[in-house]
Amino acid sequence: MLTIKQFTFSPVQENTYVIYNEQGWCAIVDPGCYFPEEKAELNHFIETQKLLPKKLLNTHCHLDHVFGNKFVHQTFGLSLHLHELEKPVLNYAPISGKSWGLPFENYSGDLIYLNEGDQVVIGEDVLDVFLTPGHSPGSIVFYCKEQKFVIGGDVLFRESIGRTDLPGGNHSSLLKSIQEKLFVLPDDTVVHSGHGPTTTIGYEKQHNPFLT
Repeated sequence: MLTIKQFTFSPVQENTYVIYNEQGWCAIVDPGCYFPEEKAELNHFIETQKLLPKKLLNTHCHLDHVFGNKFVHQTFGLSLHLHELEKPVLNYAPISGKSWGLPFENYSGDLIYLNEGDQVVIGEDVLDVFLTPGHSPGSIVFYCKEQKFVIGGDVLFRESIGRTDLPGGNHSSLLKSIQEKLFVLPDDTVVHSGHGPTTTIGYEKQHNPFLT
């Protein structure tokens, strides 16, 4: 069984997730830790919980979701998993950082590409990979069918959706991704978004003004 720990990092208030099992194996998703104290907080949690990081995952590679990639790589020796279409977004992230007044050193290690239909395995637990473009060209989400939750990046928020005015964004593609990949899931599926509080598929079907 998987447990999810959420951190909210950086001035952009991005949600970073550590997903771990009873054996202490964990995946770190979208490490947005920017300040030294945020990196220390993430590391302290992993150390005190006696976790063994196994995977570094990006739902997409906008700057706020990749601030901590290099730190996680250097601290735990993990290579980055992402969709191939996100590589240009990752490469551009430091330029975005400068324009936002948030300069940072980018990850430069090996890239492991994830595709629609792939699975991320954490011990005996499985996360299915869905390709959900629109907010970003290669946005992916991680779905745990057994426990009915999604790590959704910036695709779907509580009563909102991801912005599509950034390079590579496409509003109609985003709506299609939500309708065809997320709204087909059980209504009680919990969505852990890249910003803001959790929500459920059923709640968004009823209350999301962009989708009802």
